[in-house]
Amino acid sequence: PLGAGSPIGAQEPSPYFPSSRRFLNPLYVRIEEVPGAELAGAQLGAWRAAAAELNRRFAIDRDAVLPLKNQALRLLWSRFGGADEFDRFCQDRGTELDQFATWCALAETHSSGDWRTWPAEYRHPASPAVERFAQERAGEVAYHKWVQWVLDRQLARAAEAIDLVHDLPIGVDPGGADAWVWQDLLADGCSIGAPPDLFNPAGQDWALPPFVPHRLREAGYRPFIQTLRAVLRHARGLRIDHVMGLFRLYWIPHGFGPQRGAYVRYPSEEMLAIVALESQRAGAFVVGEDLGTVEAWVRTVLADRGVLSFRVFWFEKTPPAAYPALAMAALTTHDLPTVVGLWSGQDAVEQESLGVGDAQAMAELRERLARALALRPEAAPAEVVEAAYRALAQAPCRVLLATLEDALCVARRPNIPGTTAQQRPNWSFGLPGGIEALEAAELPRRIAQALQRSGAGARCGF
Repeated sequence: PLGAGSPIGAQEPSPYFPSSRRFLNPLYVRIEEVPGAELAGAQLGAWRAAAAELNRRFAIDRDAVLPLKNQALRLLWSRFGGADEFDRFCQDRGTELDQFATWCALAETHSSGDWRTWPAEYRHPASPAVERFAQERAGEVAYHKWVQWVLDRQLARAAEAIDLVHDLPIGVDPGGADAWVWQDLLADGCSIGAPPDLFNPAGQDWALPPFVPHRLREAGYRPFIQTLRAVLRHARGLRIDHVMGLFRLYWIPHGFGPQRGAYVRYPSEEMLAIVALESQRAGAFVVGEDLGTVEAWVRTVLADRGVLSFRVFWFEKTPPAAYPALAMAALTTHDLPTVVGLWSGQDAVEQESLGVGDAQAMAELRERLARALALRPEAAPAEVVEAAYRALAQAPCRVLLATLEDALCVARRPNIPGTTAQQRPNWSFGLPGGIEALEAAELPRRIAQALQRSGAGARCGF
């Protein structure tokens, strides 16, 4: 997910806890391609040196990256003379862009990306104080609109070269921009999560506020429609995280814990109809992340509407050739072991050191992988990765997916659920090389060739 975070302060590492799902994160902007950058070479010299130093570090330091990029963006904004394309973008995104940019300016003014900590008169977007602020600080508001235009422009250019599949998180930060705009439609005093199960005996609380179903319907599903239209911009595909959220969500009252939660049903027929309409308008396919506990009838309903299932090799008991055609298939996800991590045992060792996971289950999974690939125990990591993707290529699925971690033989997965920032810097591990290293390496090419030669004629990508 590319959703926006806070414009100030400590940055949330997880892309599944965005401030806004409708707007983009300046962390991802490429400064060299911002309008005017080619004419500001001397002024950007110090910036380039600082950026190069950050790029040399293995850990991703978002708290250092964002201020540095903002420094360069503000320099280029000061030189920006206007453009018809920018004006059209502002008109196209309308009130939602006005509100988001105003929220960003308010966050900077009050040194907090959590609107619940602001003075009371600024806590609602429709207040007279917010209207006055937007008028008095029109320059700051315009700057944040311009940043979104720059990001949208770069994303559009990227989509010209390759098909992009965007990811839609299940919710937003309760203190963020979307929650500020839609606070009247959200359940106060509740968050969503998952009930206790064998893998998570204590359950999960994701700290994301749920929409109240009847309020969402009374609002004409405006938040849902705006969000879908935003993430489908420049997209050829959309993955909906926790697709069960279109049917029901597990609500947890604050202070009670996941053991005391309850399921709340949502108007799935109407929400699925909106997904169908908006994806058709965008010309994009839709994937429903249906891992974990999902009733069979839900998968039937989704398949009847052309929504692709998501099949992950680590979870499947049948070989890839038996996967359904109406699906996206992958070996692993950001929450699961990489091929090298599983094969080498490094992932199991890390889980054990953190007090999470099931060592026996990991050993059985590795044994299953060895049998499926018919590999000798001493096989080299690159050999195992290539063999695994050749096996995946037998799947008749519409979409086949590879990960950058596997392509570069990385052992550490991006995220281990159930761990804290104090235990592990989830979402903050850099890759062993930049884009140049990826392009120069042999293994990514071999993986791509294997997937492209699949009998299904599937879309393939990283």
